[in-house]
Amino acid sequence: MIDSIDKFNKGLLNFLASSVSPFHAVESMKTLLLGRGFEELKETDVWKINSTGKYFITRNDSSIIALKLGENELSESGIRMTGAHTDSPCLKVKPNPELVKHGYGQLGVEVYGGALLNPWFDRDLSMAGRVSYSTVDGQIKSDLVKFDEAIAVIPSLAIHLDREANKNKTVNAQNHMPPILMMCDNADNFNLKKILNQKLEKTNNKINQLLDYELMFYDIQPPAVIGLNHEFISSSRLDNLLSCYTGLMSLFDSDDKQSALLICNDHEEVGSQSASGAKGGFLKSVLERILPDKENYNRVLARSVLVSADNAHGVHPNFSDKHDGNHGPRLNAGPVIKVNANQSYATNSETAALFRLLAKQVDVPVQSFVVRSDMGCGSTIGPITSAEIGVKTIDVGVPTFAMHSVRELAGSKDAYYLYSVLRHYNNELVLA
Repeated sequence: MIDSIDKFNKGLLNFLASSVSPFHAVESMKTLLLGRGFEELKETDVWKINSTGKYFITRNDSSIIALKLGENELSESGIRMTGAHTDSPCLKVKPNPELVKHGYGQLGVEVYGGALLNPWFDRDLSMAGRVSYSTVDGQIKSDLVKFDEAIAVIPSLAIHLDREANKNKTVNAQNHMPPILMMCDNADNFNLKKILNQKLEKTNNKINQLLDYELMFYDIQPPAVIGLNHEFISSSRLDNLLSCYTGLMSLFDSDDKQSALLICNDHEEVGSQSASGAKGGFLKSVLERILPDKENYNRVLARSVLVSADNAHGVHPNFSDKHDGNHGPRLNAGPVIKVNANQSYATNSETAALFRLLAKQVDVPVQSFVVRSDMGCGSTIGPITSAEIGVKTIDVGVPTFAMHSVRELAGSKDAYYLYSVLRHYNNELVLA
């Protein structure tokens, strides 16, 4: 059990720093799971499940399910599930990205998810993701790749050339977002696949030809605890790697009597419509394999609960009018229960009551969030997963500033608060 906020945050910051893409996030979680004695199962293999075993399964290298089977009978105790997502809004490299303009080598990018674009300017950027290649013996393999140093930047246009920039700044994703990587007068000297091939060959002598890639830019500034009194965590990808790490630690530190599960899906930021997204049936297929009897499967799900953990909007002191006056969560004031009448969040009164009781039992404060009635509401994997497998669900999250920026801000106490509740939730309890 992690017994202090400082110790928890140290591990969280290390996880955030290493998890620069969904692929790297899953790789980081795999390393932690293997270190805790979890066994990896492959979807293509025949599974031999021990009744009290600890397992994990990945899909597309970017989604992961970790499962700890407890001593209690599943049909009587159900499974305590926690859900989060591995992806964050970012700039993804296009298939034919090379641009050479006015002596500069740039890469064309697509905007992934609902990104705030202005904060990407003037940041020291690097690149990471997954590459696929043919080997010398004719197989197709994939590896993760990460450029640790700063290799790119998107410079702002000087104020002298845009006097209205501070009044009405419009960003065109096609024209204004391609990062600059190098000085280059000849397009023949700038080939991304050749650059990737050279980097991979330093550690892999089996590569024959690089075939394709999924790459994204990331800000190399490391995560940090900041504030005069160390009140805040500042980092990229807090939404939603903070919840992935919190869910994983709570799974590790719960007792061995209750069965518990963590699912971290990819592609939440773009609607979850993929094989590795919440709409892709990954969780359902795993549950059906560990519960092959249909009657037992339905009984277990009827006793199960899902906590969908995804960051919430903290009330910004400079923009407080963007919140409902009675529902403005504060940083460091505890996790937030998220409610929406139109089911953008899956919370209902029963699941909210459960979470409130659990939080009270471990002396953690709880807040509520409802979007203004004249504004649209975001969503999570909660409603999608709840509809997919029919499990009762609550949406919660840590309050955050600057969500979907290249750098976000959370309270330094709140992740530990959420961990404390989830750890208690994963322990043996009698739940109606």
